[in-house]
Amino acid sequence: MTVQTQDSTPETGEEESPRVEPADTTEEPAPVGTPGEPKERTPGGRSAVDVRTLTRVLFERLAELPSDAPERERVRAALIEINIPLVRYAATRFRSRNEPMEDIVQVGTIGLINAIDRFDPNRGVQFPTYALPTILGEIKRYFRDNVRTMHVPRRLQELWVQVSGAMEELTIAHGRAPKVPEIAANLRIPEEDVRACLDAGRAYNAASLEAAQEHEGGLALLDRLGYEDSALADVEHRDMVRHLLVQLPERERRIIMLRFFANLTQSQISTELGMSQMHVSRLLSRILTRLRTGNSWEE
Repeated sequence: MTVQTQDSTPETGEEESPRVEPADTTEEPAPVGTPGEPKERTPGGRSAVDVRTLTRVLFERLAELPSDAPERERVRAALIEINIPLVRYAATRFRSRNEPMEDIVQVGTIGLINAIDRFDPNRGVQFPTYALPTILGEIKRYFRDNVRTMHVPRRLQELWVQVSGAMEELTIAHGRAPKVPEIAANLRIPEEDVRACLDAGRAYNAASLEAAQEHEGGLALLDRLGYEDSALADVEHRDMVRHLLVQLPERERRIIMLRFFANLTQSQISTELGMSQMHVSRLLSRILTRLRTGNSWEE
């Protein structure tokens, strides 16, 4: 087997990208399938059977090379290049996460590299079968540690994977978005856990309170947030005072109204009612004591 890194075309003289080819095609395993049968192809256009065959040949070559051989890096780079479609396939599972697909592919490529470095062909496992969980794990770790704007318990993160999978299955089966009870019944978990997972699944991006919302007529979230009325707590107090005031005799009720609603001084009240200021003071003290204790007025 030879490793070709450069090949010039006679017409233009331009160099093609590095590629790895078997030197002797007679040693390549026979194609799978009958003559004329269409082969499954990867997004890059290469036959899936060819990718598996070439991957196996490259791993065999990698196992033959010493750890310090310069050719190892070229073979390893070729393994990465031909298996990138596997990373893109894994990345499509996260297309609803509002993250750029190229960023997800880059993270998945790290998982692919780790899988290549750890793969043992002698175990009899196909490389895609071994690599896919590693790629998915790297992408999930990226979302868990670097993307979420708020911390979500690990239990909900793991449960969210099941919930999202059930949502896809039920959507296909019913032709519509599933309801919370349907998801809960499908997974045999409480509806509260499903709702918690749905909330956790939306905890990837934080929305600015001042950003205008297109579907809300241009209003910002801050414009639609409610606030606590500072006078709300006084409603009950005012009702209680009103109930107590109607129990007061006319003169005492008038003194209270002049003092606390008209904001007159005791001297002004005494002039208004034709009594001494000392008498007004004693009456106010007596009235307020009755009002504080909630007792009805008694002469």
